[in-house]
Amino acid sequence: MVKKVAVGLALAAVLAWTAFAGGSEPAQTAQAARAAQAPLTRQPDGTLVLARPGVTEPVLDLYEDFDCPVCRELHRRVNATLLRLADEGRVKVVFHPVTIFRDEPMRSNSVRAAAAARCVPAEQWLAYRDELYGMQPEPHGTAGGFAVEDLVEAGRRVGVRSPGFDACVTRQERAQAHLRDNPSLEGTPTVRLNGMDLGGLAFEPKALAQLVTGMGKRYLES
Repeated sequence: MVKKVAVGLALAAVLAWTAFAGGSEPAQTAQAARAAQAPLTRQPDGTLVLARPGVTEPVLDLYEDFDCPVCRELHRRVNATLLRLADEGRVKVVFHPVTIFRDEPMRSNSVRAAAAARCVPAEQWLAYRDELYGMQPEPHGTAGGFAVEDLVEAGRRVGVRSPGFDACVTRQERAQAHLRDNPSLEGTPTVRLNGMDLGGLAFEPKALAQLVTGMGKRYLES
C-alpha cells in the first residue's frame, strides 16, 4: 500500500536532480522514433498490453479517459517515455480506456471515443490514441465532441483499412462492451506500478523512468 507521505517524498527526492529539465518531453506520435517496437495486444476486457515477449513485470497500469484534459496532459508529458521503456523490455504497460464522467455531455463524448478505439486494430491503436487526444473537445464539456464522422476520419489518418471499421464506429457497436468493462475509479488518470498508485510522480518522465527501472523503488516502500 502506498502512503501519501511516501509519494510526496518520492516527488521531492526522485525529481530533485531532474528539476532543470522541466516537466515535459518533446511531443511525439505514438509510433515515432521506435526502433524496436514492443507489440501491442488487445485483451478480451478491452485493455491493451504493450510489452516485449517474455516481459511480465513490472506492470504499469494506466487508466485514462480520452475526454479527460488531465489525461491528455499526462499523455503529452510521459507517453514517449512509456513507449521507450516498453520497447526496451523494462516494463509491461497495460492501457485501460475508461469513462470516468457521469454528467453529460462529457459522458457521451467519452463513450464515443472509447467505443471507436475498440474498433481499431491493435496495430494502429497507439496512433489512434494520439489522434483522440489531439481532437479532444475544447472547451471541455462541448456537446457533440468526438463526432462519429471525425472518429472515422481519424482512423483513416492512421491507416485503418479494416472491413467494417466505419460501421463499427458510426453505429457505436462497441459502446456496450466498453461500459460493461468500465471499472470503478475515483478519477483519471490513474497510474499504478505493480498495484501502487504513483500519484503526481506519473507526470514526471525522469522520475517515472527511475521508478520503473527500480531506481526509485525505496520511495514506494510503505
